[in-house]
Amino acid sequence: MRLDRPQIAARVARDLQPGWYVNLGVGIPLLLANALARSEDFALHSENGILGLGPEPSEDACDPDLVDAGGRHTSVAEGASFFDSALSFAMLRGGHINASVIGAYQVSATGDVANWNVPGRRFGGIGGAADIGASVPNLFVTMTHTSRDGEPKIVRECTYPLTAVRAASRIYTDLAVITVTPEGLRLDEVVDGLTPQDVQAVTDAPLHWDDTVRTLTV
Repeated sequence: MRLDRPQIAARVARDLQPGWYVNLGVGIPLLLANALARSEDFALHSENGILGLGPEPSEDACDPDLVDAGGRHTSVAEGASFFDSALSFAMLRGGHINASVIGAYQVSATGDVANWNVPGRRFGGIGGAADIGASVPNLFVTMTHTSRDGEPKIVRECTYPLTAVRAASRIYTDLAVITVTPEGLRLDEVVDGLTPQDVQAVTDAPLHWDDTVRTLTV
C-alpha cells in the first residue's frame, strides 16, 4: 500500500507547530492548503506574494486573478495579505518563515535537495527554492519514494543539480517518514503492510531504525 498525494500532505500537516508561518511549494505541498483548510493555527505563505493562503476553491468560486505559486486557483483565509516578490523573499531570507514544504527529485543521505532540474531536460526553473533551502529552518520534503521508472529518489549522493546543501529536515513519501540526522537517515514510520527492510530495498541511501519505528497513518 502506498499513500496518495493528499495523504502525504495530511501526514506533513501533523508535524507543523501551532503559530508557525509555513511556506508551501508547488505540487504535493500545495495540498496542505486543503489539509489545513479549517485550521487557524498556521499562516500559509506562497512565494508569489500571499500570506494567508487558503484551500483550492470550487470551480464556480474561482477568482481568475487569485493564484498560488504553482499557478493554481486558490482562496485566502480571513485577514490574508498580498505583497510583491521583494517582500515575500525578505520574509524568507529574514528568517520569518518557520517551515517550508517542498517537492524534490532527489534527497541525499546528508539532506541535500535537488528539485529544480534533471539531466537531459533543456529548461528548468529553480524559482525561489534556493532561497527557501538556505533560509528556512524546518525544510520538509514531500515526494514519491521512487521515480516512475522505479529508481530510488532517496540516494547516497544527488546526481541532479542541487538546490540546497544539507537542508532537508524530514522526508515524507508514499512509503515512509524519514528524519535527516547527523548520524544519517532515520526511518521513523513505514506504511502498513511493509517492513523497514522493504523500504530499505527501494532506497539507495542507507537507513537506520530501531524498534520504535511506527506504522505510517494519516
